[in-house]
Amino acid sequence: MSVSAKLRDYLDQNNIKYTLITHSKGYTAQELAAIMHVPGKEMAKVVILKIDGRFAMAVIPAPQKIDFERFKVATGIKEVTLASEKEFQNLFPDCEVGAMPPFGNLYGLPVYVAQPLKEDKEIVFNAGSHTEAIRMQYADFERLVNPTVIDYTYEKE
Repeated sequence: MSVSAKLRDYLDQNNIKYTLITHSKGYTAQELAAIMHVPGKEMAKVVILKIDGRFAMAVIPAPQKIDFERFKVATGIKEVTLASEKEFQNLFPDCEVGAMPPFGNLYGLPVYVAQPLKEDKEIVFNAGSHTEAIRMQYADFERLVNPTVIDYTYEKE
């Protein structure tokens, strides 16, 4: 499977400048950052959450993890958990499981971006497959997705 047609069409229709990166197969965000020689902090990792029983997309830098208590405090949400791949695999029919791009708006999902990603000029993320990624300006991403940006992550040890 190649880059999500839905994503490519969306970027092209909005005249977004981006680079498509083809790389050897990788499954973790940190692994992909190493394969592509991209700083981990610029690699946007997508995590699917269940928030009060509904799906949502969290987008965080590859070397970070979600602090669920901080997430709840920042959003006023009562319950937030990780969704399993089995639970969300049908939400992204044009993507390989675990390789969905951080464009929850294309799939009817709210998007929560970790504050540290906003500090980068560019971000890199999976483009719907485990062998393709996209690099684009963070400002363009934010304009298209209109995510909720909050501070809810911490650095892995």
